Amino acid sequence: MSSSREDQAYPPLSPFRVGLAGRCPRCGKGKLFTGFLTVAPQCEHCGLDLAFADSGDGPAFFVMSIAGFIVVGAAMAVELIYQPPFWVHALLWLPLGMAVPLLLLRPFKGVMVALQYHYRAEEGRQASDKS
Repeated sequence: MSSSREDQAYPPLSPFRVGLAGRCPRCGKGKLFTGFLTVAPQCEHCGLDLAFADSGDGPAFFVMSIAGFIVVGAAMAVELIYQPPFWVHALLWLPLGMAVPLLLLRPFKGVMVALQYHYRAEEGRQASDKS
């Protein structure tokens, strides 16, 4: 990760704002992603090395949980209120079950990477080891 001396030249940014926008967590101007979920090797604007960015399965877990509540909850409500045939459920909930995670995964990953930068999270270190 970058040194604190380099970071002092940039004002602190909200990790949620830059993460949701898919922007660099340091400058807020460069792109965070080169593909749909591929984190860029470095910021094109400020040069921040984004090699520290390893969100792992965190975003996928949260997205699956949220999407599951949304889709299953909506399917149960439709079933209890309207009792449609099964083909209607398949027509409604299969596309929604694919669309909701796809729409949420990139912003959640952006926020997780921005939070890693903001809190200087690193693998294999406890909070008491940081100085």
